[in-house]
Amino acid sequence: MDTTQLRHFVAAAEYLHFAHAAKSLDVPRSALIASVKKLETDLGYPLFDYDAPTTTLTDAGSALLAQAVHERTRSAAAAKAATPKPGGKASASKGKGRTPAVKGAPRVGKRRQSR
Repeated sequence: MDTTQLRHFVAAAEYLHFAHAAKSLDVPRSALIASVKKLETDLGYPLFDYDAPTTTLTDAGSALLAQAVHERTRSAAAAKAATPKPGGKASASKGKGRTPAVKGAPRVGKRRQSR
């Protein structure tokens, strides 16, 4: 199972509208549908009920969505725990609303000294 296919499925399942999901992922709708169909053939069972008047998930699709959302929140929590705590190096003070002076850069409002 490809992570891109899973990401496409989760977006389509959350929006329950392939065009809106494709727009949110910034991919063509045909690519999103092809990705979901490929995932369905890899798994061997349908994830969406295509005979319904609106886009609906099957029972297997609902179970996969719950598992994917659980995995996504668990991996996000693990990534957040792995990031180092801020601190250590001091940040530059910007003064009173102006950008800090950079060594070697010309000063704003000053003419360059001619030689």
